[in-house]
Amino acid sequence: MSTSHGAIDRATLRFLSDLKKNNDRDWFTAHKDRYEAAMADMRAFADALIERMRRHDKIATADGKEAMYRIYNDLRFHKDKPPYKEHLAGSLARVKPALRGGYYFHIAPGDSFIACGFWAPEPDDLKKIRTDILYDHPVWRKLLGAERLRDHWGELEGEQLKTAPQGFPKDHPAVDLLRYKQFIFSHAFSDKEVLAPDLADRVDAHYRAIRPWLDHVSEVLTTDGNGNPL
Repeated sequence: MSTSHGAIDRATLRFLSDLKKNNDRDWFTAHKDRYEAAMADMRAFADALIERMRRHDKIATADGKEAMYRIYNDLRFHKDKPPYKEHLAGSLARVKPALRGGYYFHIAPGDSFIACGFWAPEPDDLKKIRTDILYDHPVWRKLLGAERLRDHWGELEGEQLKTAPQGFPKDHPAVDLLRYKQFIFSHAFSDKEVLAPDLADRVDAHYRAIRPWLDHVSEVLTTDGNGNPL
């Protein structure tokens, strides 16, 4: 396999497709070499992506090995689950405390995607974000409506409340944004796109497009009302 240029090998998708049909320990043990080759392929892709990302962002994740998640399901509390995940995934962290948000990639036949944003903000962080929306909603509209962001990501996603959060006005002009509990963007890739030689470049372009919004939220979470570091 050769992924120095940032591609995913077809054999990785084949392995995942076969794993979905044979998700048991005996099959996995017999095909451990295919799993190890798929993981090496994914680590090489992540290395190529990190190399690109560091040209325009500060990435804390050291390398592809650190980026990748384990394929083993946690069966301690869910013994009915299959023993293995049927996808390979990883994430890149930004350098904290100044830079918040993170980047996620997920590879599975027919279900590959990337995502970024704030999956489970802590209560204090969520309040800071909502307060910023409350007083600075025109900036949010501008950032979320930017052509580059919309072309690469589309609409903001995430779990929402049915009405305005407690302590926030129900008639606020940005109540649709105040209702969010998560702030996430995602973009799907076809198998053809996953196997294309420019995958890392394309993923990097998507992550570049989200930077203005991520940087704004980072500033909100790491400074006081006067712009001073917390």
